Amino acid sequence: MKAKVYVTLKKGVLDPQGKAVMGALKSMNFSEVRDVRIGKFMELDIDGKSGKEEEARLKEMCERLLANTVIENYRIEIE
Repeated sequence: MKAKVYVTLKKGVLDPQGKAVMGALKSMNFSEVRDVRIGKFMELDIDGKSGKEEEARLKEMCERLLANTVIENYRIEIE
């Protein structure tokens, strides 16, 4: 089973890396860019028994390691 995990900063959390990329894009004459937020994408190959069980395990992985839930949100997609 393949799972995709998307981790993004919560709204209101400053994103200095995103601001740096936005500044670089503007300096390269991409003036249409209004904002940039940087996140993480992970693809996991997992041995799974059932969709619900694996979703619970993936949620636990995110809560314990993959995302800092104080400042980040995460979204899981299971294929």
